[in-house]
Amino acid sequence: TDFADAWRAGLRLPNVVQNLLGEGTLSASLIPVYSDMIEGGRTEEAGRFAGAALGLLAAVTAVVTLIGVGIPPGLVGVFFARWNPAKQDLTVSIVRILFPMTGVLVISAWALGILNSHRRFFLPYFAPVLWNAAIIAALVSFAGRGDSDALLMAAAWGALAGGFLQFAIQLPSVLRLDREIRINTGRGEPAFGEAVRNAGPAILGRGVVQISSYVDMVLASLLAIGAVSRLRYAQTLYVLPVSLFGMSIAAAE
Repeated sequence: TDFADAWRAGLRLPNVVQNLLGEGTLSASLIPVYSDMIEGGRTEEAGRFAGAALGLLAAVTAVVTLIGVGIPPGLVGVFFARWNPAKQDLTVSIVRILFPMTGVLVISAWALGILNSHRRFFLPYFAPVLWNAAIIAALVSFAGRGDSDALLMAAAWGALAGGFLQFAIQLPSVLRLDREIRINTGRGEPAFGEAVRNAGPAILGRGVVQISSYVDMVLASLLAIGAVSRLRYAQTLYVLPVSLFGMSIAAAE
């Protein structure tokens, strides 16, 4: 339906922030350097490094989120030019709620990187369950109270709350494992510069994948009602082997 298309598009547009700065990029840049410090017993330096990474991620995601909240009408108009105005407006509303969510999920990926470096794997990969649970809870709570527009807005706010829950459940363990974390600018930290340089190729590679995914979505939006949501449902299924096995092996390694 139009509502399913709006929801899937609303999830996808802001997701570029998480995909470019989230788990894959941090796995290539943060974890190797931080893990080396931990293994070498350089705990104070590791804490400064982790704090610098957090500060940079928070600053970048804050700027991108502010831009993302302000420009959805233009984004939706470009990507989904053939959608009717009501469907575009609904998508814009969803995108404005979910852009802050993706910023929180990037910070959650930072927590995942810290926990993985300390060989804690269950909690960071269980945490996204809370994101899904928050959406489901919002849908169940508001089902029957209004029309489909209101239900979609409830799901979007549930997703935003779920993003905070996903980060919040990891934070106590992060602070317990590394008591030296202090947010800073990273100046005078050679390891931080190395991590930023490592992030460049990872962001570039993931950016190419994002462009391909957006092209798929734009092409689907030119087809029948429901094509965007069907494409996204199919993608969820066909990436399942990568999610189950590829990501697991990569995280363990």
